Amino acid sequence: MAQSELQGHLDAMLLAVLQVAPLHGYGLVEELRTRSGGEFDLAEGTIYPALHRLESSGLLSSSWEIVDGRRRRVYALSKQGRRAAGERLESWRRFSRAIDAVLSPAPEAGR
Repeated sequence: MAQSELQGHLDAMLLAVLQVAPLHGYGLVEELRTRSGGEFDLAEGTIYPALHRLESSGLLSSSWEIVDGRRRRVYALSKQGRRAAGERLESWRRFSRAIDAVLSPAPEAGR
């Protein structure tokens, strides 16, 4: 999937993944790859600006932890982040239904 197609959706996808459990950056990249069937095979560096932006806006918190023997920053949803994840999911569903309606062939008049 092209990076440009991902623009605008990465924040919502990160929030959705973090609804399940806190993860470090590489874990998020792996989870996005797995959940998308390989469509989102992102470089680790791609998600860090989004994680920092989400943390600065109060939607995420982070802490240093030892994961697989390595010190890593682990990200978790804040209370505000949980609420935002739900709101973004509902917004995506409305948008997706509208796009599907426009892209689907319309029934011909009179049939």
